[in-house]
Amino acid sequence: MELKTEYEFILPRGFVDGEGNLHREGVMRLANAKDEIVPLNDMRVQRNRAYLIIVLLSRVVTKLGDLSEVNTGTVENMFASDLRFLEEMYNRINEDEATVSVTCADCGSKFDKEFGRLGES
Repeated sequence: MELKTEYEFILPRGFVDGEGNLHREGVMRLANAKDEIVPLNDMRVQRNRAYLIIVLLSRVVTKLGDLSEVNTGTVENMFASDLRFLEEMYNRINEDEATVSVTCADCGSKFDKEFGRLGES
C-alpha cells in the first residue's frame, strides 16, 4: 500500500494575484514534524499566535494555479473563505486517526479497525 502524501484541491473563491489572475487549483502535501515546529520560532507567530496557520499553510501548499511559489504573502492575501477551506483541509489530511486492516486470529475474518486520536481513550 502506497502512502498518499499530496492532495489536490480547488479553492471556493480563488486567489487573485497582483496582475488580476485567478488561481483556484492547487496541491497540499502532508505536514511533517518540521512543518509544525519551525513556525513556532517565527517572530510573527510569537507576536500573534493566529499567524501560525498562515506560516503553516505556506509550507504545505506546494502549488496554487500558475504561481511560481506559495509563500506567507500569498496566504495572507487569500479570501477568508479560502483560508478556512485550506485550514479544514490541513486538519482533515493530517489528523492522527488511523484505520488498519486486521485479520481475526480465531476465524480468519478480515476487517478494518479504527484507532482514535493520540491521547484519546
